[in-house]
Amino acid sequence: MECREHNGLRLSRIGVGTYSLSGVYGSKDLEEYGRMIKRACELGVNFFDTADAYGEAEEVLGRLLQPLRGKVIISTKVGVKHQTKANLSYEYIKTACESSLRNLRTEYIDIYNVHFDDSATPVEETIGALEELVKAGKIRKYGLGHLPAAKVEEYINKGNVYSVLMELSAVARKAGRELLPLVKRNNLAGIAFSVTGRGLLTGKITKNSRFAAGDLRRIDPQFQKEKFTFSLEVQQKLAEIGKRRGMSSVQVAIAWVLAQDGIVTALTGPSTVAHLEENIGGCRQSLSPAELAEIDRFLEEKEEWLAAAEKRTVRQILSGALPADNHQAFVDLVYCLETALINRYLPEAEIMPVFHRLFGLRTKLDQIQKGELRELQKTIGAMLQMD
Repeated sequence: MECREHNGLRLSRIGVGTYSLSGVYGSKDLEEYGRMIKRACELGVNFFDTADAYGEAEEVLGRLLQPLRGKVIISTKVGVKHQTKANLSYEYIKTACESSLRNLRTEYIDIYNVHFDDSATPVEETIGALEELVKAGKIRKYGLGHLPAAKVEEYINKGNVYSVLMELSAVARKAGRELLPLVKRNNLAGIAFSVTGRGLLTGKITKNSRFAAGDLRRIDPQFQKEKFTFSLEVQQKLAEIGKRRGMSSVQVAIAWVLAQDGIVTALTGPSTVAHLEENIGGCRQSLSPAELAEIDRFLEEKEEWLAAAEKRTVRQILSGALPADNHQAFVDLVYCLETALINRYLPEAEIMPVFHRLFGLRTKLDQIQKGELRELQKTIGAMLQMD
């Protein structure tokens, strides 16, 4: 497989992410997962990404990669293992790093990533901890993930950032628009994740798909309302282009991500050998300039429709009666906040405290009174003031 060298690390064009091991998409067959990791290495994949917040993912990955440690690049994340709010304090980072090193069965981490923003900790304090870990040989590089562009720029200006993780796919282009200019201007490594839209661009998910209890996609806004319609239409467009090229829609989706200027590697989340091998096919063929332009024209037209439809739906949810079922009411309010966050209706710092309040109710929906959700509905409506 082709690799790209960037500032001292040589990364395979396709990487393997381990978010699925956290259980958000249901349980996984660990024996098949092990075969998939072994096959990935055989096919030239050398970049593996995990996080201390992904359940037992670090331990699983560490066990599987230990015999190959000198040949692979391991990336993990810090900040939200024990709480919903991020903690990037000096002491927390130093302690969490030691735990990750033990879990991964390694003496060093290649890329150690800030997982989410911690507004309570000064950036200088976080960078100080990361720089000390570099000097101690505990980590080689450090990167950023899930941060707003302004905070990414602050880290860049004050530290020695190596990479920026960003959600980037044909159904989620906003982070790329904001972050790729910073990546290119500062010669950082752009690392894309969720490149197949959490499976939406594979063609295996349809409007009739149903997800098991506990599967995050049951509440993920990308699988709700007009966002879901939009994503399925994009998948059909990619399938149409793929048919002309002898590629699957997921391979076209991955090839599109890899064609974005500034992206060094694309993280995929396979759990089986077959899934892995199909994904790898996405880096074996490049899309032509004409094909890329065709996709972008289609996306621009559909995104314009989506933006208008999302506003209408958010207004309806916030101004009308919530569904009688608490679970559906919860999903609708998550949709409003996620849409507000992605579309920048308000700064992230204003949205996240309310999001944490709402998400804290997720495991109590069968016990809480409807009034708690109505109160949050009013709070969100007052914040957004949708006209």
